[in-house]
Amino acid sequence: MKKPQRFLGILDLVLLSNLSPLLNAFNSGYLFMISSIIVLSIYFIVMNIKPSGIKNPNHRLRIMYNGRELMVIFAYSFILNTLLFVLWNTVFTMTTANIVTFIVTTLVLGAIAAFNGIVRMFVTSKQLGITQRVLIFLLWWCPIVNLFIISKACKTVYNEYILETDKFELNNIRKENEICKTRYPILMVHGVFFRDSKFFNYWGRVPGELIRNGAEIYYGGQHSAASVERCGYELKAKIEEIVRTTGCEKVNIIAHSKGGLDSRFAVSCLGMDRYVASLTTVNTPHRGCEYADFILEHAPFGFKDFLARRYNSALKKFGEEDSDFISAVTDLTAKNCSRLNEIAPNSPNVFYQSIGSRMKKSSSAGFPLNMSYHIVKLFCKLDNDGLVDVESMKWGERHIFFEPKTKRGLSHGDLIDLMREDIKGFDIREEFVKIAADLKNKGL
Repeated sequence: MKKPQRFLGILDLVLLSNLSPLLNAFNSGYLFMISSIIVLSIYFIVMNIKPSGIKNPNHRLRIMYNGRELMVIFAYSFILNTLLFVLWNTVFTMTTANIVTFIVTTLVLGAIAAFNGIVRMFVTSKQLGITQRVLIFLLWWCPIVNLFIISKACKTVYNEYILETDKFELNNIRKENEICKTRYPILMVHGVFFRDSKFFNYWGRVPGELIRNGAEIYYGGQHSAASVERCGYELKAKIEEIVRTTGCEKVNIIAHSKGGLDSRFAVSCLGMDRYVASLTTVNTPHRGCEYADFILEHAPFGFKDFLARRYNSALKKFGEEDSDFISAVTDLTAKNCSRLNEIAPNSPNVFYQSIGSRMKKSSSAGFPLNMSYHIVKLFCKLDNDGLVDVESMKWGERHIFFEPKTKRGLSHGDLIDLMREDIKGFDIREEFVKIAADLKNKGL
């Protein structure tokens, strides 16, 4: 991608940094020195404005890639300047003035290019983690160490650029087809301990991808911590509101975790099967979580009461009144899920399917799923996603199991793109596009 321009940028930065020892070594005249400084400085400014020359229609991706190019230019020029410094001191006798000029010029010019690149990548990249950002910001100047840090950051940004560019072009190609424009709108239902928020979408980048491909999206908006029954009634009200205000007749529900249980209660126990065309559950504990039974039965009352009060109090500050932590957890037990399965059989009027995944090891996810992964496995002896075992996820006419070829696996949060993370060999956004396209093909 415009490698000649990158080469010219590296050459310009190296020549500008080494101008003093070069002119001294070859006894160049004053006029040549001034003209060289002017020409190289002009190109240095141009290089900092447009380092790669790529023409990407996506403004964010273009800025991000240019930031990466500046970091690459900085890294290569830093290596070359280090080698040249050794050369100058070996072949020529550098004066103190030459040494000081060389070091100061190298650091200043490198700092300008690096800072420019860092800012561009920090502002535009969605895959650079907090750790990477902190390390780059603190150690960009540190020899050897900075090269490893910059190399990893540039690789992360490059992979993001390639993936997002391909996705941008793919969506442009199929835009007119509206492959996700289902007959009925999609109602996305969140899981326990989360809320739908305009500031932090529970479903990550998934809704945006569906909308770009023609989908009409609504959100459940039920309590983050309440019983299945109570959340079911809230979903009932939401479904009726959507049908009433849009005239859509029915909705397709995609529900994650406990949201799948809430949705099943609304469909089968509250008569919403007349307004629901399909229900797709994502990593939902249809047969419960055995560790939840154990915790509720054996944990001291004072401990449970303390957790409940703290959680309910915290949610109250975010505008959620009368949360019920204990009821939410209780309805995730194997005992209560078994009861739900008896009172909420599948409706013949609704198409049911489920989605599942598993973590291949505890390091497949961060805290707290890396801890709960072992707890779940201790009780059920089965693979799990950090919260739900693979057998408990299965429900309906079809079960889709996602598993990338890498050793990473997919956690409970990965299936809703909670961390907005690009996972090698797996694109959850595209998988949801396929799910919505399949619903459309079914006439739902």
